[in-house]
Amino acid sequence: MELELAGLGVSVADKRLVRDVDVHVGEGSLVGLVGPNGSGKSTTLRCVYRSLSPDRGEVRLGGENVTAMSLRESARRIAALTQESQSEFDFTVGEVVDMGNTPHRVSERSDRARGRGAALRAVGCAHLEHRSVLSLSGGEKQRVLIARALVQRPELLVLDEPTNHLDVRHQLEMLSLVRRLRLTTLTALHDLNLAAAWCDHVYVLCQGRVVAGGPPTEVLTPEIIGEVFGVRVHVVDHPETRAPQLLFSPVESGTDPSKGHQRP
Repeated sequence: MELELAGLGVSVADKRLVRDVDVHVGEGSLVGLVGPNGSGKSTTLRCVYRSLSPDRGEVRLGGENVTAMSLRESARRIAALTQESQSEFDFTVGEVVDMGNTPHRVSERSDRARGRGAALRAVGCAHLEHRSVLSLSGGEKQRVLIARALVQRPELLVLDEPTNHLDVRHQLEMLSLVRRLRLTTLTALHDLNLAAAWCDHVYVLCQGRVVAGGPPTEVLTPEIIGEVFGVRVHVVDHPETRAPQLLFSPVESGTDPSKGHQRP
């Protein structure tokens, strides 16, 4: 199912957070949003999974305006893994995964068990079903939350910084898992090299605007990264995958990377 953001705009307390954002996510593709802190990545994602309402533009899933859907329908079709998804309550893994059934009103215990088992097997966590989520590692928790999303049977997966607080191995495993699922996926990522290695397309946001969009090889260039992030970078090909890899130089004295590049 395709996702289209058309002219998206969001204002809060008379401050424009997102302005004229256009993003396309093709069916089955993995598309990344990158940009400095405060560039509008999370705000954009919140509009997609309806935690926030845009005041301009549209979010269309399969050609349908998401805001015209009932909340139950959009919850069935869109699954989100947010930065605030970590639970501090002592649920078992199975109970957390079952929460994904909520939009579908699945009542039969056998149906819930089948869906839970299939989702946990898909993420390699079937052996954790009866464990407390409080006993899991960061990587295990993220996999369980992906399993919860799979139980929703979504058409779109939205991930807000899914690799935060994970070590290198678990970052790679998480994105490898997302690729294998072949779900239409929109994700915000801080790590530009992860975006370059795993995303089909990348959109660069700065001060609430999309300043570049396209394949990683065309977008993650020294010129664009320098303008947006205020850093010097060398781009080389990965020796195995040939994906672009970014080698950063120290920030020059007197520069402020947080300001990035301004567009009129």
